Amino acid sequence: MRGQASSQTSAGEWSPAPPSELPGGQTTAPQAAAAGPRAEILFRRRVRLIPAIRELWAFRELVVTIAERDLRVRYKQAVLGIAWAVISPVAFMIAFTVIFRKFVNVPTHGAPYALFSYFGLLPWTFFSAAVSTGGLSLTANVPLLNKLYCPREVFPLAAIADATVDLVIASFVLVILFPLTGYGPHGQMYYVPLLLLIMFTFTIGITLAFASVVVFMRDLRLVLPMVLQLGLFVTPVVYAATSIVHTKTLLVVYSIINPLVPVIDDLRRTVLYGQGPDWPPLIAGGASSLVFLLGGFMLFKKLETRMADVA
Repeated sequence: MRGQASSQTSAGEWSPAPPSELPGGQTTAPQAAAAGPRAEILFRRRVRLIPAIRELWAFRELVVTIAERDLRVRYKQAVLGIAWAVISPVAFMIAFTVIFRKFVNVPTHGAPYALFSYFGLLPWTFFSAAVSTGGLSLTANVPLLNKLYCPREVFPLAAIADATVDLVIASFVLVILFPLTGYGPHGQMYYVPLLLLIMFTFTIGITLAFASVVVFMRDLRLVLPMVLQLGLFVTPVVYAATSIVHTKTLLVVYSIINPLVPVIDDLRRTVLYGQGPDWPPLIAGGASSLVFLLGGFMLFKKLETRMADVA
């Protein structure tokens, strides 16, 4: 009978009536499922910055524990141990000094090229190690990711802590390099903490962004090393920033895109040349690094709830 919610079949069994015969324009379950859940029952995670930072601070000891574990695993069976933290930047410094001083005349404003290149290699080596290790830290810690509750950002932050240890160890080479080249640091070194703050801010933001996206796009694991290799040559590591940008406006834009540019440039200006920082590019790079940090952190927290299921 038309208008009834069900009809009897020839076998005597009752079956649902077609959707068009339901009274009041109601739809059947398959149609409702296709339409999706009702808007009022959808869960939307709201990321709040201050509570997220407080939770992360509560797990600060876990960051130290994971970082210590990774350092022990990395250097435990290595014959040279922590000396590997020094070998990489020193080897690049020697190669760049031989090649660029012989075939390319890079202006260093009177500073030895070995020191000039090493002050570019220290920030870049730190950034590269942090991003390459921290970007893969979530996929490398899947057992802990699925069994342990903690803010997921502890894993990339632990990788950044490891890169910081390597940076400190590699910095001791300067104690030998300055007397060896007969060149001394200048008194404007008190600007260095400000420059390091910008470097850490930018590095944390990029590392968190890469770590969160790599979980869902595994091909980035193959793209990341290539991007970092190219980044070595688009960052003023072996040359001065003014070698490729000749106006203040372009230098500011360059610093916004890559905040490592004013960091490296002003490390050389303050320590090697005894000058103050170039403030417009530095302020632009500092503001840009803060945007990278907030953007990377918010992206990470937005994707955090799905990481354990995908990883």
